[in-house]
Amino acid sequence: MGKKYSQSVKLVAKPGYTLADAMPLVKKAAFAKFDETVELAMRLGVDPKHADQMVRGTVVLPHGLGRSKRVIVIASGDKVREGREAGADEVGGDDLVQKIQGGWMEFDAVIATPDMMKSVGRLGKVLGPRGLMPNPKTGTVTMDVERAVKEVKAGKVEFRVDKTGIIHCPVGKVSFDAAKLAENAQALIGSVLKAKPATAKGKYVKSIVISSTMGPGVRVDLASVEAA
Repeated sequence: MGKKYSQSVKLVAKPGYTLADAMPLVKKAAFAKFDETVELAMRLGVDPKHADQMVRGTVVLPHGLGRSKRVIVIASGDKVREGREAGADEVGGDDLVQKIQGGWMEFDAVIATPDMMKSVGRLGKVLGPRGLMPNPKTGTVTMDVERAVKEVKAGKVEFRVDKTGIIHCPVGKVSFDAAKLAENAQALIGSVLKAKPATAKGKYVKSIVISSTMGPGVRVDLASVEAA
């Protein structure tokens, strides 16, 4: 471990903190020269190998992520105009699909109308590995283009449990006020709790850790989170 990281670890030696106490520590322990992302990791008592125990969903963070996402809309007809008026950064149909196939990837989120999914399906190998493939479950395949664009721009994030049973999701930047970071984290945790599969057995949330990009993890007290 580097000297700066070792010093940061000493600041978070306690085994469990409330969200209100954890966020100031995450900010204090951050030492990089850039505005680090604050990420929350939740280890869940589920087995992602079983489809009925897959945990995924979306949540609109009350204070966003610190920057507006670049959103594109793949649609046809009147929905093209709707996407532009809603503030999408790029809107198109098959022409936009071809542009992405050609290597263009200057966007953070993709919204598509159901009628365009046949064309969007050709982008599976490109968008899938990056977590950008539109999906009805996350609200990115919809006819309500205006609402979808505005939600993503407002700070909507997607969470999904990985193959090890852990959810990793950003909740803001180190430059954010600690109280706002805590509110974003609470919103995410609440959504993950609501997404608990009916087939999940035993303890659902096993641990919660918050950290900045380069900083050490701050372990959150589960009892305080459940109480909140």
